[in-house]
Amino acid sequence: MLWHGFLDRLTGKNKEAWKEGRIRGTAVLVKPDVLDIGDFHASFLDGVHNILGKKDGVSFHLVSATAPDPNNGRRGKVGRAAHLEEMVVTLKSRAAGESVFKVTFDWDASQGIPGAVVVRNTYRTEFLLKTLTLDGVPGKGTVVFVANSWIYRGADRVFFANDTYLPSRMPALLVQYRQEELNNLRGDSTVGQYQEHDRVYRYDFYNDLGEPDSGEKYARPILGGSQELPYPRRGRTGRPPTREDPDSESRIPLYLVKKALEIYVPRDERFGHLKLSDFLGYSLKAITEAILPIIRTYVDTTPKEFDSFRDIYNLYDGLLKVPHTPQLAEIKKRIPFEFVKSILPVAGDDFLNLPLPQVIKSDKFAWRTDEEFTREMLAGVNPVCIRRVTEFPVKSTLDHSVYGDQNSKITKDQIQPYLEEGLTVEQALESNRLFILDHHDNFMPFLERINKLEGNYIYASRTLLFLKSDGTLKPLAIELSLPHPDGIQHGAKSTVYPPASMADGVDGQIWQLAKAYACVNDSAWHQLISHWLNTHAVIEPFVIATNRQLSVVHPVHKLLSPHYRDTMNINALARTTLINAGGVFELTVFPGKYALEMSSVVYKDWKLTEQGLPDDLVKRGMAVRDQSSPYGVRLLIKDYPYAVDGLVIWWTIERWVKEYLAIYYPNDGVLRDDKELEEWWKEVRDVGHGDLKDKDWWPKMKTVEELAKTCTTIIWVASALHAAVNFGQYPYAGYLPNRPTVSRKPMPVKGSDEYKALVKGGEEADRVFIHTITSQFQTILGITLIEILSKHASDEVYLGQRDTAEWTSDAKALEAFKRFGDRLKEIEQRILAMNKDPTLKNRNGPVNMPYMLLYPNTSDVTGEIGLGLKGMGIPNSVSI
Repeated sequence: MLWHGFLDRLTGKNKEAWKEGRIRGTAVLVKPDVLDIGDFHASFLDGVHNILGKKDGVSFHLVSATAPDPNNGRRGKVGRAAHLEEMVVTLKSRAAGESVFKVTFDWDASQGIPGAVVVRNTYRTEFLLKTLTLDGVPGKGTVVFVANSWIYRGADRVFFANDTYLPSRMPALLVQYRQEELNNLRGDSTVGQYQEHDRVYRYDFYNDLGEPDSGEKYARPILGGSQELPYPRRGRTGRPPTREDPDSESRIPLYLVKKALEIYVPRDERFGHLKLSDFLGYSLKAITEAILPIIRTYVDTTPKEFDSFRDIYNLYDGLLKVPHTPQLAEIKKRIPFEFVKSILPVAGDDFLNLPLPQVIKSDKFAWRTDEEFTREMLAGVNPVCIRRVTEFPVKSTLDHSVYGDQNSKITKDQIQPYLEEGLTVEQALESNRLFILDHHDNFMPFLERINKLEGNYIYASRTLLFLKSDGTLKPLAIELSLPHPDGIQHGAKSTVYPPASMADGVDGQIWQLAKAYACVNDSAWHQLISHWLNTHAVIEPFVIATNRQLSVVHPVHKLLSPHYRDTMNINALARTTLINAGGVFELTVFPGKYALEMSSVVYKDWKLTEQGLPDDLVKRGMAVRDQSSPYGVRLLIKDYPYAVDGLVIWWTIERWVKEYLAIYYPNDGVLRDDKELEEWWKEVRDVGHGDLKDKDWWPKMKTVEELAKTCTTIIWVASALHAAVNFGQYPYAGYLPNRPTVSRKPMPVKGSDEYKALVKGGEEADRVFIHTITSQFQTILGITLIEILSKHASDEVYLGQRDTAEWTSDAKALEAFKRFGDRLKEIEQRILAMNKDPTLKNRNGPVNMPYMLLYPNTSDVTGEIGLGLKGMGIPNSVSI
């Protein structure tokens, strides 16, 4: 009430203020100690009373969009400096750190309508300017400048009013400001290592994953810049090269925790004030040097293996204790931040206190059923790999001259007994009822090298599936393959395992292991390709190109920028601690040192035009084209929760994008005249994804339809697709037996000790299973990591929301955006209703875990969902 009353009074006074040659406004600032963990005590706003109204503080100069500068007719007239006055409102939330100040401008009618503002900071401390709002401007009403940007000492910054302009329609007096701001962001003439205050967006290869100066063990190939190892580009940091390899970029030592977390990204790409503290609070205990020794200490003082499912279950709810060791005190001494020290355990404390994953909340053993095993291919954390079988036997796509015969060895006779009575294999194929989770060709070329890594014994797997009359899937066979012992050129050595129940004795135990080997393949593919490559890595070039080539007032920039929030920063942190040589990914997922190299091989076949959901479903044979459907496709498995929810979300995004773009591009001719858009698309194709620039599938970007499809795809990948493959990690894979990431032993054969233990059943058979999959160390580290990755930030901004309500002044755009949000709220109710429908068996499954990963959460305006592991909500961007 206080805030609204103040605005009412201020607006009423502005008419008189205008007559007096003044405009009154308000500036929203955020203090740096809230945003920057490295400067807890420095506070711009705590000492702001020293600079209120003074010239040596913060100054604002309005720039006219309609009245020229007498000394430079190509620029708008610049007004006198205005300064912060008294603080009028302090938001109740201390954590938010936002404060509102009065600002009064000397400005009269002869100076026209303000279209930009120049902000200068001469104070010693940087601050974040969120918005500047002018009220009661004649001929315009309210004028809002949305900044959301850091202001450093000594550098003038230009912010435009929240109007939207194509390049040809920008007010002439602001054109030079528009171009200069883009030039600043490009920084093409800058050299050397970038500093924190820089705002430069440039490209580089993935040449900073290895540490060749630490020895060959830590050297990694450069990804990008070659046809052998192509890759999307990352943001340039400009660090010096390594001593041993001048083409590799040096890394910040991880023991310098603060420095390592400050890997350069353009300053405004750094996490928001709540998001950063959340990420560090949850993640430092998992991805820095602080936690690894603790886990190793625990493993070193206990048996190196879990021996029962109870041992694994004890990881949760604080049942695992930290042993008393002197290393813990030493570790704490090396951590520079008090709040990080406080979260590290001491002897006798609960160790990780991990929450119970949803997959075992209702039933501890339902995950072992065939029904849940197959359901998760449609509604789990990686529902994007299953495809329809179109020929039988299944054929390999690997080059026969190099890899020999890699075709499937699963025969009709082996699967016929498991089909519905009276149905032949040919009939099942023709009626679209055979499906496959096929990772054989994905991993076979790497198996010889991978299986030489310590602690690895990996098969390439194929899992053949049958669509039952009730809409669920059942497994027909699992094929496990190794390179031929006489050489890969001789093909594969394959064994086919039929389904068996636990009541079938040793056959049931063997079947459980076969499913585990298949899950190991799927887990690695999920993390490496479905998650990292196909969302995180491929989006970053779009972030860079958009900031370099599209002005902030460009309609496409305004459309896409929310879907880039935090992406460059989380990717930079991933390169620091997760996907680097010896990082958490290499330690916990079986491809190890070959992981990113494998993703490069997969990227060779990446196509932007296949990343949209309808095209992806058709490519995998999960849907067929059908123009009678609003989505343009018809699903062949009607109860496919990821696709069912995803298609309506895709359609809703597409409608929003088309309605929005139609405001600014009434026809294709207007689009073709847009020079910024032309340069944006050229740079995305030729530089950002430059290793694929000669592919003929790239859209020409000559029509509004092409632009709409491309923007819809970018938004889909950054929001819904990422949500689908990320936020279910802990709910499904937090219990590692359900989603093991490594297999370490071969399948037991008759006569071996392991086989004899399987025959005995009970705990001895369980021990064989547990000792085959992910080790104790890998399990503890892995689930600690995915707990972090599965959390929503406290200040998350979900699909259908904006972090700043005044993101545009265009009423038509705001109305279209409201319709977008309303449709998403309807989808939420639709999902809740489907999850209660007992005929849709794939939406809950034996584990009683409703599919909510594509529940938008647009209706949640409190941020309440962001406080835990809910397994629901679609953030706007790839933000963690």
